Amino acid sequence: MLAPSAGKAPAPPLLRVGRGGCRRRLRGKGMTGSLPIVEMRGISIAFPGVKALDNVDFRLLPGEVHALMGENGAGKSTLIKALTGVYRIDSGSILIAGQQRNLHGTAEAQAAGISTVYQEVNLCANLTIGENVMLGHEVRGRFGVNWRATNRAATEALAKLGLGHLDPRRPLASISLALQQLVAISRAMVTDSKVLVLDEPTSSLDANEVDGLFRVMRRLRDQGVAILFVSHFLDQVYAISDRLTVLRNGRYEGEYVTRELGRAALISKMIGKDLDALKSLGSNRETEDRDRTVVPLVKATGIGRTGSIEPTDLDLHRGEIVGFAGLLGSGRTELARLLYGADRADSGEVEIEGERSALHNPVDGLGHRIAYSTEDRREEGIVGDLTVRENLVLAVQAKRGWARPLSRREQDAIVGRYMAALNVRPADPELPIKNLSGGNQQKVLLGRWLATDPQLLILDEPTRGIDVGAKAEVQESVAELAGRGVAVVFISSELEEVVRLSERIVVLKDHRKIGEIVNGPDVTAEEVVAIIAAHGEEAALDSAIIDPDEKDGTA
Repeated sequence: MLAPSAGKAPAPPLLRVGRGGCRRRLRGKGMTGSLPIVEMRGISIAFPGVKALDNVDFRLLPGEVHALMGENGAGKSTLIKALTGVYRIDSGSILIAGQQRNLHGTAEAQAAGISTVYQEVNLCANLTIGENVMLGHEVRGRFGVNWRATNRAATEALAKLGLGHLDPRRPLASISLALQQLVAISRAMVTDSKVLVLDEPTSSLDANEVDGLFRVMRRLRDQGVAILFVSHFLDQVYAISDRLTVLRNGRYEGEYVTRELGRAALISKMIGKDLDALKSLGSNRETEDRDRTVVPLVKATGIGRTGSIEPTDLDLHRGEIVGFAGLLGSGRTELARLLYGADRADSGEVEIEGERSALHNPVDGLGHRIAYSTEDRREEGIVGDLTVRENLVLAVQAKRGWARPLSRREQDAIVGRYMAALNVRPADPELPIKNLSGGNQQKVLLGRWLATDPQLLILDEPTRGIDVGAKAEVQESVAELAGRGVAVVFISSELEEVVRLSERIVVLKDHRKIGEIVNGPDVTAEEVVAIIAAHGEEAALDSAIIDPDEKDGTA
């Protein structure tokens, strides 16, 4: 899907080359006339079977927020791990504050002034806030740790980020995930780091929490800290970053002033093709005028589960994409799990092709050619220590039974077909799946369920946390499946995505179905919002219904 990089882009206009081609000074949001605090030149890193980085350059200025952009698998994480000492570089050089460094571990990176906060908060929930902030940097006296002085130092560190109101003696587990993220940043800054790497820090935060994080980031930027920011959410990138660097297929594509690069141009540079191809995805699919007297593939009547989802009626037809729309906790996933048999309904009945069918467990679902891809890719989807091959064939093997193992020839046929069809990268089925990017893991999961030859495919948040290129590929695959007669249930927090793909939209709220929309040219995400709002709690719209953190800025 992706075109190969055409090589390095010429230096953007914000660069000024000094006489003799020596030091480059930059203008823009960073400290005026400042030299890079980090400069990575010609970085290459190879793993067995894949070159993760190929002669990549990257620069970071004091007092700026710099976004690192690219598809899943573009090399963003590898570049960060090279900068933070996790990976050794094969060639190239890393300069920090003008001095060349050979980083042999995270401790050396921290000693050089580089701190990292990852997507998953890496704190100790059984300790206090102060203990987490000062972990490894406790104030010590003659008789061990001086906890009064340590908590005082923790309060001072928190106050620098506007968090002085937090009691350092309070258990970490008692505060929200958003505040824990800020505590992690405070811990990273205890050593007066000059570079802060934030890798997907907003993935689990709501709109108000993101605003709080951005206030902290701006405060640090104004203090001269250089911030490397990684996010799949384009709205956030444009709201907070001063400059950005784009990687594609492990190569440097270019460096840009954020405000001078439009979103369509950015996406095109990330994926290597024109955005019009993505925009046309929904326009090519017309809603069919279905004969509702035809027996549906699946007919659920009064299906429900106490404490999970109220009794619900639902028809699903072959070749139809039905979107489930609603807020988190609305009952979208709960209804999907009943349709698959992952949870057992305690009311109602399900008919498949006109015959009453029991769906008591996932084996029953697979037996009726129903496949369900969970929203929790990490915990309930992939098996990280297994290879891509083993993950791909897992559902087919489970459907057949473990007493009848698939032959190598059968495995090769499944793996070859779906790795090629879904453009899984790297194209090495023997790699552990945990080594693949999130987008490629998602493609493997989709391939796993397609290999079972489903007549109903239930996809729960299939594009969450993946980049726009992988997202487009997944959406294209969904549309193609419907075109071949597969019924699809599509669940997404991004209402625009649901509206673009779905023929019908089931709207849920408070664990019950509250409406159903037949899609058409005039149907918009705002109409879905209006249906939800009409059922109360209108004040929640600004922060919950269309969450800007869930958008990626694509049409």
